[in-house]
Amino acid sequence: MAIKRMDNVGIVVEDLDRAIEFFVELGLELEGRATIEGEWAGRVTGLGDQHVEIAMMKTPDGHSRLELSRFLRPAVIADHRRAPVNALGYLRVMFAVDDLDQTLARLDKHGAELVGEVVDYQGVYRLCYIRGPEGLLIGLAEELG
Repeated sequence: MAIKRMDNVGIVVEDLDRAIEFFVELGLELEGRATIEGEWAGRVTGLGDQHVEIAMMKTPDGHSRLELSRFLRPAVIADHRRAPVNALGYLRVMFAVDDLDQTLARLDKHGAELVGEVVDYQGVYRLCYIRGPEGLLIGLAEELG
């Protein structure tokens, strides 16, 4: 038996509206927003009675999704947003873009900060990491040729 697909990647944020604006500027589409609460949801997450606002973002090709979550209850207990690239655990999302320089210019208006440099990987990709809203680590890759 094989998996069918990767359904989505989840990111917990403090400011859901700001995160949505950033990812829309990057090129994702807001697929929908919802509030999830109650004991049933806590049985899935192990958090007990929870209340969370979510926004589902999808890539232009419709194959990938990013779930942004803002927890109202229970309170957030840890913050990994400023962890360096070599920290253990889930760390970043990488997006393929058609024009890296143009993407960086657009995201700069939303507070994106370049982590290191834009580099050329063997003439195949131009790559970089940025810090997006709330310090989230995001990779960007432009395929060359």
